Amino acid sequence: MSTAAAISTVSDVPTAGEESYFTVFAGGEAFGLSVLHTQTIFRIQSVTPIPLGPADIVGLVNLRGKIVTAVSLRRRLRIPVDEVKNSLAIAIEHKGENFALIVDEVGDVLTLDSSMKVPIPAHFDPTRSRLLSGLYKV
Repeated sequence: MSTAAAISTVSDVPTAGEESYFTVFAGGEAFGLSVLHTQTIFRIQSVTPIPLGPADIVGLVNLRGKIVTAVSLRRRLRIPVDEVKNSLAIAIEHKGENFALIVDEVGDVLTLDSSMKVPIPAHFDPTRSRLLSGLYKV
């Protein structure tokens, strides 16, 4: 049995006590993005860098005529980064803002029962813990 991390935030509409997540991968690790906050999946063609920006911010990208901030999941998790151009990204909404989250690949949608959720262990990497809403046994 493995554990997948769910980053806060379709088979069918989830019932009470269930949540649906898109599975995404970065550096061989699996993560879940809430379906409720996910807008679209697309390939990044070009990136406009942001001088002196934070390391995890790749730059700005054009998403259907709208300029959004591109964030690298690998950089955010401190995983070595590959080339960004032609990368796979997921448009997500967080606190009223739109972002492009750059990932290695996208998997299936999982609908998980809340009983499968486990607390984040105390020994878990604090950098990652603050980015997670929980862990699920899958």
